[in-house]
Amino acid sequence: MTQKKIAIIGECMIELSEKGENIKRGFGGDTLNTAVYMARQVDDTQLSVDYVTALGTDTFSDKMIAAWQQERVKTGLIQRLDNKMPGLYVIETDPHGERTFWYWRSDAAARYWLDSPESDRICQQLERYDYLYLSGISLAILPVSSRDKLMALLARCRANGGKIIFDNNYRPHLWFDKTETQTAYRNMLNCTDMAFLTLDDEHFLWGEQPLSEVIARTRAAGVSEIVIKRGAESCLVAIDDNSLIDVAAVRLAKEKIIDTTAAGDSFSAGYLSLRLTGASPEAAAERGHLIASTVIQHRGAIIPLDAMPK
Repeated sequence: MTQKKIAIIGECMIELSEKGENIKRGFGGDTLNTAVYMARQVDDTQLSVDYVTALGTDTFSDKMIAAWQQERVKTGLIQRLDNKMPGLYVIETDPHGERTFWYWRSDAAARYWLDSPESDRICQQLERYDYLYLSGISLAILPVSSRDKLMALLARCRANGGKIIFDNNYRPHLWFDKTETQTAYRNMLNCTDMAFLTLDDEHFLWGEQPLSEVIARTRAAGVSEIVIKRGAESCLVAIDDNSLIDVAAVRLAKEKIIDTTAAGDSFSAGYLSLRLTGASPEAAAERGHLIASTVIQHRGAIIPLDAMPK
């Protein structure tokens, strides 16, 4: 099989996790989670995985890149901006185990990846990729002018025969209001070939609607493959005008569920790792469920490599 290439676009931040007097440092980001889990599952002679973002020239950024390279995620398209740094977030855990997230990202390097002196060169490479993947967060962190540049890049990639993959991943605090978000998502879906839609996020953004209307609205935008993620319930796959494919989730005892961080990101990675290398939607969805159900049995977004299912 000829090697294909996917570029995953987004932001990874420095993570500080606080519990009592103890603070643990790590890295986190929705699209980065997907990139790592994809790279762990695919033969890179079939599908290579690039991560696309901007970082600083600081030691934290150095450590991020080194960690990703160890995971076989390609980093050649990552920009290093000497006047910026990665974003930061803190996870604060109360005595009952409830978590609160605090973010410092308004001037993070990732916001400027389309405005740097290197951005045109990188976009020229990306428009020749087989697949470009991004999320609602990838859109939300960008200034409006950069979002317009991104839409133009996606259109050029499609014109060259590439496919665009979008995960709705809606985070209200990153947007000015729902009207802005809805406009951005409509524009995004109009140039999307495959969409991962977390059903709860769809309801938060558009109002609660029957599943048939969610699918019809997405199909009307021109999306040919729609994957509906419903947490612990089965996922649904709609391809063109064919009937829905319903794939059951992996059932876990409640006590086995440790941390649901990255459940959706890892599901998407499992699905894509098979689907983009020739598998059926059913097999891809089963893999997505298997990966997600494994991830939530461990603490943190990225589980140890040796915990990955075969």
